[in-house]
Amino acid sequence: MSSDGQRPEYRLLAELEALFDRLVEETDALVATWQASGAPAWSFEHDTADAAWLRQALLDVWYQDGQDGRATRSHVGLVAANEAVMEAVTRVNATKKAFAALLAEIRSEVPSLIPEIKAVLPFRHPALHDHLRGTGLARLHLKQCWRAIPMAEAPVARVRLAWYASGRSIKRLTVREAEQKLLALDSEAPHVRIQLRQLAGIPDGEPLAQVQTQAPLMRANLFYREPLEDGRTRRAMNIALPLFVPSPDGRLPDHNRPPAHPPATRTRARRRDERLEDNAFLPSLRVYRYR
Repeated sequence: MSSDGQRPEYRLLAELEALFDRLVEETDALVATWQASGAPAWSFEHDTADAAWLRQALLDVWYQDGQDGRATRSHVGLVAANEAVMEAVTRVNATKKAFAALLAEIRSEVPSLIPEIKAVLPFRHPALHDHLRGTGLARLHLKQCWRAIPMAEAPVARVRLAWYASGRSIKRLTVREAEQKLLALDSEAPHVRIQLRQLAGIPDGEPLAQVQTQAPLMRANLFYREPLEDGRTRRAMNIALPLFVPSPDGRLPDHNRPPAHPPATRTRARRRDERLEDNAFLPSLRVYRYR
């Protein structure tokens, strides 16, 4: 232990390696438990939803060449699960949570370790790494490691899947914050100078909105067989990994098959962003004025 009470780098790395090992082992155990149960599964992208598909979906933790680091790949599906399988999912998710917490600690204390983590961890599991040689999948995608496996908390009668293609995050900015962000780009560039002049022409106290369009995702609407203890009969959740549903009778809930691709245009009414002007005020930052 170092004098300031922080764990040294090698200790943090060793702990993360141990958690990664546990994550791979527990995921393998989860797939084996489900396979032994003989329960069915359904995949949105593939004709066959077997143990090989499930393992590949749950252990897809790699960057693909050219992949945006903020983007994650999704594997939409449904898995009927007995009690032992649901317990195995809970264990995997607990390890993922611990992995994410330790990773956050490393990012804040020793961010220089992150590139090493992405390069070193895959080699701990030759079976994971060997079949990837020559495919450009040599680095870990850390967010795909720790994202939780979705679970329904009670048996489900039916699931309705639909693309959600109009997600936007809107963050309020002050004029001063917008100015700092523009100056960080390149204050000598003509297009930045034009935007700085525009910004100088509005009152200092005017709130601005920075809009980030989110990638399309799959939303699942779950309808429970029986009302939950709190009286709820349904739940909506985003699913990027196969959804595990408790199934005492070993059957999948009734479900639809959404279109193969998200709609090209917005499908939901505009709400909060209706108050924003149609055209960006500071295009380089995707910053809008309120109407």
